[in-house]
Amino acid sequence: MLIKSIHRSLDKLTGLLNQLSENEYSNSCPALSNASIGEHTRHILEMFQCLENSYELGILNYDNRERSKRIQTDTAFAIQTILEIKNGLKPDNKIIYLEQIIDGLNLRIQSNYYRELLYNLEHCIHHQALIKVAVLQCENVLIDENFGVAGSTIEYRKQCVQ
Repeated sequence: MLIKSIHRSLDKLTGLLNQLSENEYSNSCPALSNASIGEHTRHILEMFQCLENSYELGILNYDNRERSKRIQTDTAFAIQTILEIKNGLKPDNKIIYLEQIIDGLNLRIQSNYYRELLYNLEHCIHHQALIKVAVLQCENVLIDENFGVAGSTIEYRKQCVQ
């Protein structure tokens, strides 16, 4: 179910990217502190890539991302990267150690692959909500009403309708 949810979320992102011009994708947006849709997309994708690249070794540090300019400026490359991420998701859970430097100290805590996938899904949705702010300034772009909305919020809204 988790992997299907990730696929759905990334498919929504692909659907959006297919509608954007390179200019709309890479131009800065004042409402996003001058970040672009492309920068937010890159951030989403590189977090997933970081997790996938750390799977075998079992040591994950999200700060060690590539920060690829190509992902944030080339929609076709971003869409290709999304496909690679979807195809690279692993079905098996395993222990992963999350590392990060906080206040100059190296912190290492135990996590697991599924927990980090869930984190990446929630992180993806959060950044999609930010992307939605920028998309509202684009003409002729159709966006799913639940793009950037947390699953728990969608479920809550369904309960309120009943």
